[in-house]
This record gives sequence, structure tokens and C-alpha cells, in this order.
Amino acid sequence: MENIFLNRIPSIPDHISSYDPFPDLTGCLADIPIPLRDRLVSDGEKYLQASYEPISATDYMDFVRTGDRAAFEKKYFGRRYQLCALITAGLVQGMDTFIDDIINGIYFICEESSWVLPAHNTYIRDTPQLILPDTKRPVLDLFACESAALLAMTYHLLKDELNRVSCVIADRIEDEINKRIIKPYLEDHFWWMGNGDEPMCNWTPWCTQNVLLAAFLLPNDEAVRRKVIEKAAYSLDCFLKDYGDDGCCDEGAQYYRHAGLCMFHCIDILNAVTSGAFGDIWDIPKIKNIASYIVNVRAGGGYYVNFSDCSAKAGSMGVREFLFGKACRLSSLMDAAAEDLYEDLYGGGDIFASDSMRMNLYFRILTVCKAESVLRYHEDNRDMATNVPGDIFYPSVGLMVARSPRFVLAVKAGDNNDNHNHNDTGSFTLYLDGRPLFVDIGVETYSRKTFSPDRYDIWTMQSGYHNLPTLAGLDQMAGDRYRATDVDCHLEGGKKSMSMHMEKAYPLPDKLSSSAYYIRNVALDTATETVTVTDTSDCPDVILNFITYEALEATAKPGVYRIGNALISPVGADIMSTETLPINDDRLRLAWDHDLCRIRLRMTASEFVMQIRPAT
Repeated sequence: MENIFLNRIPSIPDHISSYDPFPDLTGCLADIPIPLRDRLVSDGEKYLQASYEPISATDYMDFVRTGDRAAFEKKYFGRRYQLCALITAGLVQGMDTFIDDIINGIYFICEESSWVLPAHNTYIRDTPQLILPDTKRPVLDLFACESAALLAMTYHLLKDELNRVSCVIADRIEDEINKRIIKPYLEDHFWWMGNGDEPMCNWTPWCTQNVLLAAFLLPNDEAVRRKVIEKAAYSLDCFLKDYGDDGCCDEGAQYYRHAGLCMFHCIDILNAVTSGAFGDIWDIPKIKNIASYIVNVRAGGGYYVNFSDCSAKAGSMGVREFLFGKACRLSSLMDAAAEDLYEDLYGGGDIFASDSMRMNLYFRILTVCKAESVLRYHEDNRDMATNVPGDIFYPSVGLMVARSPRFVLAVKAGDNNDNHNHNDTGSFTLYLDGRPLFVDIGVETYSRKTFSPDRYDIWTMQSGYHNLPTLAGLDQMAGDRYRATDVDCHLEGGKKSMSMHMEKAYPLPDKLSSSAYYIRNVALDTATETVTVTDTSDCPDVILNFITYEALEATAKPGVYRIGNALISPVGADIMSTETLPINDDRLRLAWDHDLCRIRLRMTASEFVMQIRPAT
């Protein structure tokens, strides 16, 4: 493990300061762009004198009893959305109108028996959850740490206002955070903190970021702060060890916000409280590559190249991405983030669409304080913006993204052991003129089954619901042994392609596994605007599955079909069936505005070729 963070511990000065992320908050509040000000005030006013949802013990127990996590989380997150909105509106418009509702929110959260979600209420990774939390032994999960950061920001921003009502409010916040978060963080070990070679995921920087906020926004002593820094540095090194030098997020664009982007905030906070001891991290190529990832997987029209649990609508960029780009001196990321922020504020977007922007007060105030300067940057640089990404291959994950003036093609090799994995080795997605054509469905609303041994019983996880074949009646299986081999990617010139053997991704019987082959080549010809999928195989009974945004339609020309604004001509297979895939789930509906389609073809020759061209 490369100790990027731990190696900088000796450079930490004797004095570790507290963290003041918004030293010019008053001036920032005076310069908020009008659309942002109006949105913040309206969001807060709708919660005036509104009750906070009660949460009962049976609400908590329902996850273990029924597997449903959405009902509890709606109430739990709703309280935090409400408090964030009230505080932000109060800062913008004046606190007198909002302070009582804010105090109610503080007390509702402080009086929760636990801040850990029912779905995360366990002390050992990947073990069954306990039906109720143990108040004597807090679990530090994503949202226990989020709750601490929310209350710590509330303390930092409103301590004087709260003390005018009663000094016990701020004291209560300190006590609860120290008891529930700081003490167990320093004394216990939770899996996301890292342990040698144990694989980490977005939990590590996400939790660490919020613990750092909690520790450094409160008046903790020097010894506590130093211990927090040392533990955070080890965790962040454990997180980085699972990234390739290419910076690819194997969880996808949606999780970049909780992985690479939260790591950015960790570095920023550590740097601020140690007088710059971590400042040279920005120049490390791996860190720059992690930052750039989100630009490289944009597909246009608000869509991203997606795989695993990631949604095709992974959310727009904004102030946080801009600041990451600025720290790493990446103009492409700064340009793209500034453009997205402008479109959200002035083009009908929703700057607070993500749960993080609704629940994390630090992110909200960061947006308030930096939005004006980011918009000025956009105005000054929009005519020379460099946010159009090029082609890229990420060997650590086996992901190729290739572009032409009209197409964005992504092909994924790798294996079936990614974080938030779907069995999708060899699948591809394709966008035409910023609209989805061949798609990756994503994941439904999380339930108990989502992260359980029954995960691959869920249809969206299965290879048969990706742009993949079924071989001899078998779909792919999970695990790093199920992988692509002989991967070859070419991105030079006008013909870009990726080829691979895929037979090892399937649990083929012994009589086939030693000799059977399945080779896929996906190519984009930029001169002719043609995508060609070529599959060659000697496996028996090959059924090809394709998931499309629009339904398949016949044309007047035999063997040529229309999907949306594209024409496809499959050769070497007969169409077996087309079926509608209903999009009824709330999480899926965030990405897809109508039902999807699955097309199934049976291969009739050893080679299948499908050409895809724009219809107009």
C-alpha cells in the first residue's frame, strides 16, 4: 500500500487548528445569485411550523422483518432535509423566522436512539443486521457520520444564535457528537476504516470526510485532533490502494461524488488544519486522474456512461467538482462543472436534486459561498471551454469510452467483482446525439436483498438484462474469476474498438469450458458514424440480449430495424422476441422517463454482426 497520506504525517505542525470553511460567510451571503437565493428561501419557508416525522422502534425493526428500507429512510432523511433547508433559508433571509423550527430539528435528531440506518446496523462487514441499535455501542455508518457533520455545521454556523435562546443547545450538540462519533471513531474499528489489504469502497472517504468535519468544527483539543488526522490518513491510504493509477471509479459516476469527490474534501480539510501539510497531494497524477474521471464518462444530455449500480442520470456537477478541478489545475473539470452549475441555476435544472445536496449542510453552504465565483469563471471562459472529453481506456476496470461527433460508445471488460457489481462483463452502452440508445438499466430502490447473498436474484443485476449473450442457457456469475480475457483496446485514428474473450465470464460446464470461445468486438468508425458489434462463438444455443431506450420497429427494408433515431442491421441471428421492461421503481424512474425494451435474438451462425447508424 502506497502511504500517500501517512507519509505526510511527519510534516504536520505542532499546532493543529480548528476548521473555518467559510470565513467570509457574511460577504458570500450578500452575493448569492438571485435564482439560488430564491430557491433557498422557498425551500426553507415550506418547512416553517411543519412537524418532523416521528420515528418509532417498529419503523426501525421493519428492515429486519420485511427487508424494506425505504419507509424508514424517508422519515430519517426527511428530518435532515428539513433542518438543512431551514438553516440555509435562515442564513439567507434572517434567522428569527426560522430559529424555533431549527431548534426542533436539532432536538429531534439528537434524541434519536441511533443515527445508524437499520440496513447498516451491524458490527461486522457483510453480516446480518441487528433488529435494534445498541445505544451503548454506536455504529458508525455513512449516515451516522453524515448526521454528525450536519449537527457540527449547525453548531459552527449558529452557535451564537442558539446561545441567545439557551446555551444547552450547543452543549447538547457537542455531547451527542462526541459520544456517538468521536469517541467510537478513536476507540473502535469499523470495517470502512481500512485493514491492510481488505477492499474499501466509497464508504471510506465519505465517512472520513464527515468525521473530519465533526472533529474540526467542534472545539476538540489538540490530542484528539491529531489522533483523528492519523486515523483518517490511514483510512484514505486504504481507500486509494483499491484505485488503479488511471483513477477509474469502479462504482461508476454516481458514486464518484461519494468516493473521489469526498476524498477531495478530506484532503482540503486536512490541508486547512495542518497549514498545508497535505497540499502537494494535488500534484500526484493518480489524484488528478481520479478528479478527471467524472468528465471522461459524460455522455451528454445529462446522461453518463453507467455500469454496476450507477444510474445513467448520475447528477450534474457543481461547486464541489469545480473546486476539485481547481485544486488539481484541471481546466476541463472546472469548465464542465461551471457549465452544469450555470444550467442548473438558469436553464431549469435542479441544483439540489441529489440527496447529498439536500442533507449535507457543508455542501449546501459551500455552494452558497462559491456559486458566484464559479459563475464568473463560466462567463469569462465559456468561449474557450475545454470540457469536451476525448476517448479513454481505463485498464484498471476495463472500461473504454470512445466518441464521434454523434456517438458516445462505452464498452466494459474487466470482471464481475466491482464494487456495487452487476454481472456485466462485456456489456456496452451507446448514446446518439446525447440520447440513450443501448442502455444499462441501473439498480432499483435499495432493499435488504440488494446487499445480501440473494443480490443476483434481482433482475437488474443479471447479465441477461444487460447487452450481453446467454450461453448454453447460462448467464454470467459474480466474482473476479468471471472475467474478460485477451482484452485489446484501440483508440487511435478514426476507427476505435475493443475486443475481448468473454467465455470465462460464464459458468460453462466442463465439457465446454476448456475449449469454447466467445469473442466480442465493438467498434466505432468516426468517418462513417457507424458502430459495429461483432460476436464470434462456437458455444451452443447463444441468445443475444439487448436493452434499448426505445422499442424496436421494422422498416421497409428487410433486415433493417429502427430504434429511436438509429437504424440497426443484425446479421447472423434471428429475432426471437421483444419485451417491455416496466420502469415502475422510484429510483429507476429518476433515470428513465418511460419503459425500456429488451430485444432477444438467437444466433444462427458462428458470427453475429450488428451495424448501428444514425437514421437521419
